[in-house]
Amino acid sequence: MNPLASWQFWALGSAVFAALTAILAKVGVENVNSDFATFIRTIVILAAAGAMVLVTKHWQAPATVTPKTWTFLILSSIATGLSWICYFRALKLGNAAQVAPIDKLSVVLVAIIAALLLGEKLSPINWAGVALIGVGAVLVALRV
Repeated sequence: MNPLASWQFWALGSAVFAALTAILAKVGVENVNSDFATFIRTIVILAAAGAMVLVTKHWQAPATVTPKTWTFLILSSIATGLSWICYFRALKLGNAAQVAPIDKLSVVLVAIIAALLLGEKLSPINWAGVALIGVGAVLVALRV
């Protein structure tokens, strides 16, 4: 099986880059306002995403995107922006080793919301894993 066609490969890549994001951002926000740091990050991501669309030739005419898709992508973008603003502010104020685990409580929230709103089914063992992620995130974030 081609690993590039595997969701697991890309999810692991996401985790690795998210970890690097926390470490690099913690150093990056040291001497700059967290909102300005988020602005810089957004510009770089916009350029990188644009380059990716060009390189992979995945551009499509905006008119081919349905109104429902536009609505949900815009709402997702707003949520992403707010998440980044909160994340960078948290990194400015706290330790990366405490901020990142609390940020990963999003895993717990996704599981709950996906089950309630999207009808996704998780097995009891999956829910146990979700609970362990939640408990683990809180335990890592504790300063004792």
